[in-house]
Amino acid sequence: MVQGFGIRTISAIGIIAVAAIAIALLTHDIQSVLVALIGGIAAVLAAAGTNEVASDPDPARTTNDIAEPELGPVLEAIVEPVMIVAEGRVTHANAPARALLGGHIVGQNVRLAIRHPAAAERLVGALEPGNSDPIDLVGLGTLDQRWQMRVAQTLATESGTGQRIVHLIDQTGNYAAERMRVDFVANASHELRTPLASILGYIETLRDEAGEDPGIRERFLKIMDDEARRMQRLVEDLISLSRIEAEKYRLPDRAVDLAGLIDEVRAEITKGEVVTELEDGVPTVVGDRVQLSQMLHNLIGNAIKYGHADKPVTVRLWRDAGNMVRLGVSDQGDGIPAEHIPRLTERFYRVDPGRSRAGGGTGLGLAIVKHIVERHRGRLDIASVVGTGTTVSISLPAYEPKG
Repeated sequence: MVQGFGIRTISAIGIIAVAAIAIALLTHDIQSVLVALIGGIAAVLAAAGTNEVASDPDPARTTNDIAEPELGPVLEAIVEPVMIVAEGRVTHANAPARALLGGHIVGQNVRLAIRHPAAAERLVGALEPGNSDPIDLVGLGTLDQRWQMRVAQTLATESGTGQRIVHLIDQTGNYAAERMRVDFVANASHELRTPLASILGYIETLRDEAGEDPGIRERFLKIMDDEARRMQRLVEDLISLSRIEAEKYRLPDRAVDLAGLIDEVRAEITKGEVVTELEDGVPTVVGDRVQLSQMLHNLIGNAIKYGHADKPVTVRLWRDAGNMVRLGVSDQGDGIPAEHIPRLTERFYRVDPGRSRAGGGTGLGLAIVKHIVERHRGRLDIASVVGTGTTVSISLPAYEPKG
């Protein structure tokens, strides 16, 4: 290795590694570290091709022969798309870059490899010193993907003006999360605004002559009370959802008797008929008793709300062969069309908005259930047959005492 590159090359690469570590400690920015490390090594290897190759015992070895076995593994170790560009052409591309843009991009003009108007100037034009502002790209890969492109210039060498490192960062997840946040705020605002507007409207009406009629006054006050309680349920669910999300990385560590909890919840529910089928000897689960109680209330409450009034809701509990405790809540209602099932756990998603609101639903019940199950490292499944009914199944790990 030392004979191939020379002492100066090895020393320079070592210095670059130390500098990259220093950047990581000072900035905590992994992207800056990657760019600094790749750019530095690329510049050193380019210099090695002009200054040290003469001492190589094999004169047939070229700069590319030296750079390829060293720069290649560095690029391939990076999980995000990275390319090296020299004189407007792609000289190196790691596997993620080839998977995104195609294997043919190596040797191709970089503006053909990344066909995006916003990227062209940064890829081949003059780079302003210190300008590392990312460029947002839409349309690479699939239409719903969002990418962020960063370009950095390596140091100039005796053989040219240096190379450019093109780093593509997948922002699709961040974009989706931001859209979910925006949609959540918009939906929450709408859900709160609707009953509030109704309450304010009835208050104004009662201030007029309508308030003098006892019958009208009583009817309006009943509507106002219903709307206020609807707002209260929504606020409580929002607080509950926020609390569950805040605790999702803190694993529960208590043993909870799910069979006993089902009996307690069943006794607390005053509407509808609930039938239980609880297998004997089902072990306790690892859980948060308060959250599991909330999960049961939401599941059974939903089943009663959307099932037929003259038919019972069935709650089953059993242990499967994989040491998981299984819970199933089934109704005998109208069922849910298949296209709606993947979205049922989204916040404020409703198959029938009018029916849900009329029944006092907030649109957050199954979203809360999903987050509770995720915190307990369980699994949630929903199966439904139109005209027959719906079954929500939960799998939770059985409790295993430590030591």
